[in-house]
Amino acid sequence: MKMKIIFFSLSLFLITGATFAQKKDTPKSIISEKVGIKKYHDKEELDRMQKGQLLELYIERIKLLVKTLPYIAFATKPGVTMSTLGIPNTKDNRETLNDEFEASDAFLETTLNFQRTMLPYSDKSNLIAAIIFYEDTMKSLHQYSEFH
Repeated sequence: MKMKIIFFSLSLFLITGATFAQKKDTPKSIISEKVGIKKYHDKEELDRMQKGQLLELYIERIKLLVKTLPYIAFATKPGVTMSTLGIPNTKDNRETLNDEFEASDAFLETTLNFQRTMLPYSDKSNLIAAIIFYEDTMKSLHQYSEFH
C-alpha cells in the first residue's frame, strides 16, 4: 500500500513538471488576447456621458493603443504568435518578447498614473475629441489589416 502511494505521488509530480515545462516553451501571442474595443462611440453618445465615464474610456483606449500599435508590422489582432509569423520560438526570442511586454507594462503603468492624476483637469470637449481620435485610429488598424 505504501509503495502505491509513493508511486502515485511520484507519477503526479512528474506529470505536473512536464506540463509546466511545456507551457513555458509555447509561443505567446504578440498582441494580448485581452485587447479589443467592444463598442465604438459617436460624439452625441460621448456628450451624454459623465466626465468620470469619459476618463475611464480614455484610459481604456490608451491601454488598447499601447498594446497594439507597436506591433502592427506583425499583426493587428490577437492570436498571432512568433511561430505563426515564422519567427523561431527560441529561448532568446521568447525572452526578447517578454522583455518588450514588461517594458510596455512599465510604460503603461507610468502613463496611466499620470493620466489618472492630470486628466480630471482636462476639458470634457477635449476628452471627447481624443476618444473619437483614438477610436478612429483603431478603426484604421482594422482597415489596415484588410489591405494587408
